[in-house]
Amino acid sequence: MSYLPSWSSEIPYMHQELVRDRIQTLHREAEEQRLVLRLQRVHRARRQAERASVRLRQALARMA
Repeated sequence: MSYLPSWSSEIPYMHQELVRDRIQTLHREAEEQRLVLRLQRVHRARRQAERASVRLRQALARMA
């Protein structure tokens, strides 16, 4: 009869914990990436709005 040490029964649990932690980390990293992309879009939109505002002011100045 073979004897399995008590730690061998803990290995599946430890593996599940590692997998769960990795999944949580991946979810957190994905959320951070989504936030970064949203911020980049906001900055891009702000720059575009500023350029449009400059163009509008220039056009209005030419009309005056």
